[in-house]
Amino acid sequence: MLVNKKKRIKYLGFDDFWFIIIGILILSFITYFLFNNSFESYSLGEAIIRWNISLFFSTCDWFIIRAIMIFLRKKYPSFEDNLKRIILFFIAIVTTVVVVDVVGGMLISFIWNINYNPVSRAKILVPIILISTMTMAIYEAIYFYIRLKKSIREEEQNKQMIIQAQLDALRNQAQPHFFFNTLNTLRDIIDQNSKDEATDFVDKLSNVYRFILESGNENMILLRDELKFAKSYIHIQSERFGNNLQVDWNIPDNSLRTMIIPMSLQLLLENAIKHNVISKAKPLKIAVEVKNNFLTVTNKIQPKSTQIPSTKVGLKNIEKRYTLISNEPINIKNDSTQFIVSLPLLKPSDKKNKYADINH
Repeated sequence: MLVNKKKRIKYLGFDDFWFIIIGILILSFITYFLFNNSFESYSLGEAIIRWNISLFFSTCDWFIIRAIMIFLRKKYPSFEDNLKRIILFFIAIVTTVVVVDVVGGMLISFIWNINYNPVSRAKILVPIILISTMTMAIYEAIYFYIRLKKSIREEEQNKQMIIQAQLDALRNQAQPHFFFNTLNTLRDIIDQNSKDEATDFVDKLSNVYRFILESGNENMILLRDELKFAKSYIHIQSERFGNNLQVDWNIPDNSLRTMIIPMSLQLLLENAIKHNVISKAKPLKIAVEVKNNFLTVTNKIQPKSTQIPSTKVGLKNIEKRYTLISNEPINIKNDSTQFIVSLPLLKPSDKKNKYADINH
C-alpha cells in the first residue's frame, strides 16, 4: 500500500496520508446515510456499530481501489496508455465496490447476524460507485498535472540541450574560422617581414588563443572581456598594417557590464580587415561604438581587387548564435559606401525562456 512516503509521492504525485484519513471518514458517513437514512433511526450504540460497518466498507473500498490504481499506473505509465488505464480503472472501481459490498455483507451477516443488505441495494451502490469514482478522479487529476509538468520540463530540457549543442557547434565553428584567417595573416607576415616579426606575431597569437580557450564554454560574456580580446586581436593586426589600420573605440564605461556573444566583435573586425584594402593610400578606418544599446561596428567599403578566399562563416555564425540565445536580432546595413553591423548588448534576463538554465 506504499507505506514509504517517497514511493507514495512517486506513484501518486503527492503524499496522500491526510487525504486518505479525511476521505475515508467522509465516505463512511455518506455510505452510512445512504444505507440507514440517519442516526436517529437507531439507538446510539447500534448507530455507532452501523457507522463502523460503513467505515469498514469505505476503508476496504478505498485501499483496494488505491492499490489497483497504483498497479495500473506502474503497468501503463505513458500518456498514450491513459485511455486504456482509465477505462480499466473505472471497471476496477465498479467491481471493487460490488465485490466488497457482497463479501462484506455476507461476512457481517455471518458474524453479527445482522441483515445489512437492503432490498434496494442496486440503487444504493450506484451513488457509492459515483462517489468512489469522483474521489479517485481527484487522484487522477493530481497525477495528470504532476506528469504533465514533468513532461513539459523534460521537453524543455531536451530543447535546451539541443540548443546548447547547436551553440557549441557554432562556437567551435567560429574558432577554426579565426584560425584560418590568422594563418593567412601569418603567411603574409612571413612573406613580407623578417623571421623575428613572424615569431613575435606567433607569440602574441598564442595569448589570443589562451583567451579563446578560457571563454570557450561561455555563450554570453561581458562586453569588457570581449573588448579586451578584440583589442588584443587589433594589436596583432597592427604589427602587419601599422598606422594603415585605425580603430576608433568609443565605449562608455556604463556599457562594459552588458553582455555579448563571444568572439562576435572580433569576427566583425576580422571580416572588415579581410575584405577591404588596407594601405597607406587607403587606410582602413573602423569605428566601434555603443548606440541605443547596440554595439555598432562601421567601416568604409574599399574592396580588394583580389579577394582572399572566404569561408562565409562570420556573420552567419553571429546571427545564428544571437537567434538561439536572445530575441534581439543583429542589424546589418550596406549602403555601398559603408558597412555597418550592430550587435545587441544583452543582459542575462534577455535569454530566451527555452534557453533557461538546464538544471533549473
